[in-house]
Amino acid sequence: MDISTMGTVLAIVIITYLIGLLCKTISAIKDELIPVIVGAVGGLLGIVGMYVIPDFPAHDVLNAVAVGIVSGLASTGVNQVYKQLATKGDADVDPGGDY
Repeated sequence: MDISTMGTVLAIVIITYLIGLLCKTISAIKDELIPVIVGAVGGLLGIVGMYVIPDFPAHDVLNAVAVGIVSGLASTGVNQVYKQLATKGDADVDPGGDY
């Protein structure tokens, strides 16, 4: 993957991060399911991105799904980094919980 295509993958990370935050607000969705949801949505966005975005890093469906899933799961890592940085100085702060 060329570094110039990172913007397309970053878009999937941001979209799935926001979907994860939305899932967190819905009490019917267990926290353990949120990484599965963002991974699956990332896979679907990877397929869409392959057809819609000209410089998408994948050129076949299987690779597009893989790029999307990894990007979706990366959003859980973004959430955890934010959580760790937010709670580093104050143990009583809940920045949105785990997902």
